[in-house]
Amino acid sequence: MSTASAIAESESRSLVRLRSGRLTAALAALLSAVLVAGAAEIVLDAAVGHTPMVPAQPAFDSWLAGFGQSLGYTVFLPTLLVSTLAYGGLILLARGRSSPISKRWAIGLVAVLQLIVFAGPVLLATDLFTNVAYAHEAVHGVNPYVHGPFALPGYPGFPYVSPDWINWASPYGPLFTLITIPAGLVGLDAGIWILKLEALAASAATLALTWRCARQRGFDPVLAVIVVGLNPLYVLYALGGSHNDLIMMALMMLGVTLSIAGATSARRQASGAAAVVAGALVKATLGVMLPFLIVSKRRVAPVVGAVLALAAGLVIGYVAFGSAGINLVAGLNREGHLVSSYSFASQLAHLFGKAGVYPIDHKLLTGGLVVVIIYLLWRTWRGYDWVTASGWGLLAIAVSTTWLMPWYTIWPLPLAVISRDRRLLVATLAIQAIWIVHQTSPLYGPVP
Repeated sequence: MSTASAIAESESRSLVRLRSGRLTAALAALLSAVLVAGAAEIVLDAAVGHTPMVPAQPAFDSWLAGFGQSLGYTVFLPTLLVSTLAYGGLILLARGRSSPISKRWAIGLVAVLQLIVFAGPVLLATDLFTNVAYAHEAVHGVNPYVHGPFALPGYPGFPYVSPDWINWASPYGPLFTLITIPAGLVGLDAGIWILKLEALAASAATLALTWRCARQRGFDPVLAVIVVGLNPLYVLYALGGSHNDLIMMALMMLGVTLSIAGATSARRQASGAAAVVAGALVKATLGVMLPFLIVSKRRVAPVVGAVLALAAGLVIGYVAFGSAGINLVAGLNREGHLVSSYSFASQLAHLFGKAGVYPIDHKLLTGGLVVVIIYLLWRTWRGYDWVTASGWGLLAIAVSTTWLMPWYTIWPLPLAVISRDRRLLVATLAIQAIWIVHQTSPLYGPVP
């Protein structure tokens, strides 16, 4: 081949790459716009007022009223489905060295989506209003671990607490209740904003720590933050409802970060275990992570850190709320016997013609979960990555619980994007996809 022909062929290839790069960049921009438009549509429509997707709530976001239409299933379900497809497309585009999505693009897009949802009303669940009520109980001398919100005389937030929870004591750890105390010191609207701000800060911390962990373990941090931060269940459900799962996950990723960065430092290992314990004192579910961390390190430092953190947490919880405030098992037992229509157990029961989930089913699911955790601990002892094992454990809890909420499926997601076993990420996204397909199933049926 002559020199001129070689130059011509090289220029032709460069032109093809340039056109391909422009095409993928344009596609990424389009998919990003779809996500932003979808979030904005849901938030503006939700601001119109109460619907099945928007719980009754005070008009603390009244400046958004008048821009949308009432958020019904005919808007929410297609938007959720299209946003999910756009999210999947961005994940595919973000893979590889030729990704058109830069660091600034990814961070900017994640930040825009988070702020859109933060600025709007509470979406899809009443948990935030119940948590504000628990904070008011703690401030006004009513023990939230003994009495439900109904014990607050004249509380203005009664209309916004779900009837299912009005008489229920708090199922969460004492650290979470203490974190929410500022919301009990102010009026209802301001308390809502405080908990929304705490959820936003926790989300930002989770994503920042996920980015750092991805870099420490040799993964692309841009792809990691896209997978977690653009996830529709993470954005619309977890952040949209300002759930305390985000606080738990921030402490989870802090524990992972400290443990990874301090592989040879006893102090870092102890601090990492202490952070995991702190997360369990927000929501006891995270306690499943601690055995994997301890077994993998085979050192005394994580045990010391965990014991000291647990002792400090229990002392503080006892002083603040008495013995009921440190009974972490009680909340798990109460929720463990509830049945959600979202749960896989409930759907399987209906699939096989059963009227519901029976006590024997609870026992079988609990037994299966124990077997899975023991197997994962054995694998971890033999050298399996403890971060991955923790992710599998959290995913197993989400799948086996009869009280599944959609945002529970995001628990293992930050661990999955930094796992060396990519099957965890595939499994986590597959479980979420199954849930979204089921949720949006009315769109696939015949029009009545």
